[in-house]
Amino acid sequence: MAITVNTNNAATTAALNLSHASDALRRSLARLSSGNRIVDSRDDPGGMSVAYKLNSRLSRTEAVRHNVQNAISYLQVQDGSLTSAGRIVSRMSELRGMAQDVTKNAGDIENYSKEFIELQRQLGQIYREKFNGVSLFSVSGSSSAQPPAQPPLNKGYTTDENLQRVTIFSRTLYTHDSGQFDSGNVSIGVTNFEHTFNLGSLDSNFVVSFSGTKANLANANSLNVQNYEASSSSANSEVFDEEGFLKSILFVSMGQFVSIIERIADARAENGAEQNRLFMVDELLSMNMTNLEAAHGRIVDADIALESTRFAQQNVKVQAAASMVAQANQLSNIALTLLGR
Repeated sequence: MAITVNTNNAATTAALNLSHASDALRRSLARLSSGNRIVDSRDDPGGMSVAYKLNSRLSRTEAVRHNVQNAISYLQVQDGSLTSAGRIVSRMSELRGMAQDVTKNAGDIENYSKEFIELQRQLGQIYREKFNGVSLFSVSGSSSAQPPAQPPLNKGYTTDENLQRVTIFSRTLYTHDSGQFDSGNVSIGVTNFEHTFNLGSLDSNFVVSFSGTKANLANANSLNVQNYEASSSSANSEVFDEEGFLKSILFVSMGQFVSIIERIADARAENGAEQNRLFMVDELLSMNMTNLEAAHGRIVDADIALESTRFAQQNVKVQAAASMVAQANQLSNIALTLLGR
């Protein structure tokens, strides 16, 4: 080996190895301290791209799951209101049965009607109940929300102008704007019930029209006042009080109460079916989140055991390279010895 003064190739090579070992040691330290295999984009450009998209999808799935859970809460509150409404209508039918007793005089029937009016008032209150400002039962009124550019389902999907009615594969759902969610192939609609309450105040869709000598409620699914002799100027005050409630329980037949109870039962059955569906959706989303987290972790998480081994290896290399740089720098002293110094 030539003895030179201007060039120390051994020291340069040792310094290069020291630089490489130091860089590897720094990256190993960064992985161990962060717990991530990919510290920056140069570690794994392709893996970082996949992990970024998986993380974004995971965030969207988590947001949709929160929406599903809120929808379940909405339906549970709605079911509780339907339960109360069912008990109220059952009590009304009981009052109607007692009012048919031939031994009851006009005063007794008036007392039954007083409770009947109070129960109507409570039904009206239930009808107006809201969940975070969203009505539990009313589907009237227009919406300012705009229809989605691309419907969640490409076939069998129609919607009206104000997004209050959605038809999916011939099944009509009455929905609120905030109740429609979409994530990939999962579409969630919070079902509403149009004809649950037909007893109550004028606020509960009670409109009276008079024709001839009979007064009939306009809604075909509502109560009929049969054989009521009245003129158009006085019938309204005779049938309804100042708050819009039916004055007498005798204006309602037992069959109409039975019909309303059946509709409430149907509404509860649909509510329960929707809850079961949403619980299944929630379980599916939970499984998807678990799998997405596992896939994301396999890409970005550092193997601590492997990285600890690499850290120890690079640490030894750094110390050895530093020692060799120091030794290589001593080679120039040989030239000084030859020069007689």
